[in-house]
Amino acid sequence: MGDYDFDVGIIGGGPAGSTMASYLAKAGISCAVFEKELFEREHVGESLVPATTPVLLDIGVMDKIEKANFPRKFGAAWTSADSGPEDKMGFQGLDHDFRAAEILFNERQQEGVDRDFTFHVDRGKFDRILLEHAGSLGAKVFQGVEVADVDFVKPGDVRLNVKLGNQKVGIRTRMVVDASGRHVLLGRRLGLREKDPVFNQFAIHAWFDNFDRRSATRNPDKVDYIFIHFLPLTNTWVWQIPITETITSIGVVTQKQNYTKSGLSYDDFFWEAVKTRENLYDALKASEQVRPFKKEADYSYGMKEVCGDSFVLVGDAARFVDPIFSSGVSVALNSARIASKDIIAAVRNNDFGKASFAEYEGMIRNGIKNWYEFITLYYRLNILFTAFVQDPRYRLDVLQLLQGDVYSGERLKVLDKMHEIVATVESDPDHLWHKYLGDMQVPTAEPAF
Repeated sequence: MGDYDFDVGIIGGGPAGSTMASYLAKAGISCAVFEKELFEREHVGESLVPATTPVLLDIGVMDKIEKANFPRKFGAAWTSADSGPEDKMGFQGLDHDFRAAEILFNERQQEGVDRDFTFHVDRGKFDRILLEHAGSLGAKVFQGVEVADVDFVKPGDVRLNVKLGNQKVGIRTRMVVDASGRHVLLGRRLGLREKDPVFNQFAIHAWFDNFDRRSATRNPDKVDYIFIHFLPLTNTWVWQIPITETITSIGVVTQKQNYTKSGLSYDDFFWEAVKTRENLYDALKASEQVRPFKKEADYSYGMKEVCGDSFVLVGDAARFVDPIFSSGVSVALNSARIASKDIIAAVRNNDFGKASFAEYEGMIRNGIKNWYEFITLYYRLNILFTAFVQDPRYRLDVLQLLQGDVYSGERLKVLDKMHEIVATVESDPDHLWHKYLGDMQVPTAEPAF
């Protein structure tokens, strides 16, 4: 390594950073993770999708995840208080019950997935397992150590300015990976962060003990699924995620403007929102809240670039839109997986120019574009989503998206069909579905990363 302390410095020890460290350490690349917090720590994003399974197997941590006894997640379900369109027949053959939908992950085979379930996780425990695993493979892990700034001297020569108590220490690396999550350290430092032009989401969430998970479902045998409960409020929904046998994570997601206009406290806004689904509200009131409400705001953003000379952005530090389809941890793990291949080659070739990370840039662009389109179309006309989930012509294509299988480079044709139907509904004010259009607009141009 010469005068360098490490080949790669990794900012952040969450799922993206720890997964990156595991891949690099397995390949014999010297790396260090600098995590400013001390694990365990609370974190949102508690439900995984099957696309995380190949990564957990690849880095050798799956046995540790299994031993943690996280609840198994076999599928996903959506419910609505609305009865849906009065006449379901006669439009594109979509004649399904729009009030509810559910799907099993094992209905479609996915490369590298060896089981018909994934997990709901306590992110404090899950993230600690991943970080400790990276250390067991040989990565250097520093907790309670914050990277204050990064200086790019030249390609292959980077200085991390690290806070150790009241002291600042310079760490010299050949390149840096930003896995700082929504802190987006490099995104801010390099002026890459851009506010999303469509989304401006806001979430309030807490944990509840002895919540009756059957209260707002139509199939009580599948309460181990993640449930998305639509609310009769504009672009507002509730997640229901099992954390233990008795503890459930419940979160309200809305547009920030809805919360701001309400003038309510976080607690009051949460309760006023869930009150619009009486059965859900009654069950929550009958349970015990075991964590205070927390908010997640200003998390819809993109980056002008996800890589450059001597740097790569992964996970939430590269992009985050909305938690509706549990994409957060999947993007974190898979962006680390994809980027690690380019980084290993860059270290071995001693070439840290932006072009060395071109494969990662292309694949992550494709994956993010697929996610973004899918989420945007959902918010524009969510009854279309429940119809597609239940229609055998489209069900497996939608499942591919729900599984997180979005990085192959192929254009997912189901998105084009959804665009076509949304355009038809938008153009006809008298259309049966027109009144169900959400107020978010589907962008005509590709979003920033």
